[in-house]
Amino acid sequence: MNDPTMTSTQTIRPEEAEFFAELAKDWWNTKGKMASLHEVNPVRLEFIRDAIDAHFGGDDRSVKPLAGKSALDIGCGAGLVCEPLARLGADVTGVDAAADNVAAASAHAEKSGLDIRYMAGEVAALDIGTFDLVTSLEVVEHVADKAAFLADVAARLADDGLLVLSTPNRTAASRLLLVGAAEAVGYVPKGTHHWEDFVTPEELEALLASVGLEVIERRGIAWRPSKGLHLSDDEAINYILSARKAA
Repeated sequence: MNDPTMTSTQTIRPEEAEFFAELAKDWWNTKGKMASLHEVNPVRLEFIRDAIDAHFGGDDRSVKPLAGKSALDIGCGAGLVCEPLARLGADVTGVDAAADNVAAASAHAEKSGLDIRYMAGEVAALDIGTFDLVTSLEVVEHVADKAAFLADVAARLADDGLLVLSTPNRTAASRLLLVGAAEAVGYVPKGTHHWEDFVTPEELEALLASVGLEVIERRGIAWRPSKGLHLSDDEAINYILSARKAA
């Protein structure tokens, strides 16, 4: 370990890293196996942008609200969040458990003309310091030890930093629709989700409090025929939240 403030618990499940590594080459295909991520990404980014403006007191008309700030995306996959953060002006680092994902992310960033640092492995084992913004989207449900993982996440957040997390809720609706129906029809790759590993908002807030973080805002990510995926008060399927270090 390079940083004594980080935990030594291994949070990466090797089988999860292997599963997502096999999807690396298809990650940027908007019509491929990761199409669902491309559909939800604008909704997540809408929340992130609003959280950035509210937390850092920026101008919501600015095209570079993260200029001069550092951002870390934990569980970055092939860079679907890292690239927009870089375009918002941040100095971005992406960390993922799967080296294949990091390779795909690096190649895509280079083709896009973006300077993003990508690293593979446990975030706790990497000597990368702290960040103004930390994001970790659809990740906590895949780790072996949620408390240890969130402690590692909190340790990467600067004292006045902003954290954004999203994850599926553990409800009867998410079991039926997100695990059952979505995987059955191929909307998400079969085996992506394990319902018993989902975290309720109340459980996640308690875990965050245990590592010294307080939630600022929480919204559901819902779907309706007339609106598609959108931010909502309905948290039955998925939710996204912002947090900061507790006073």
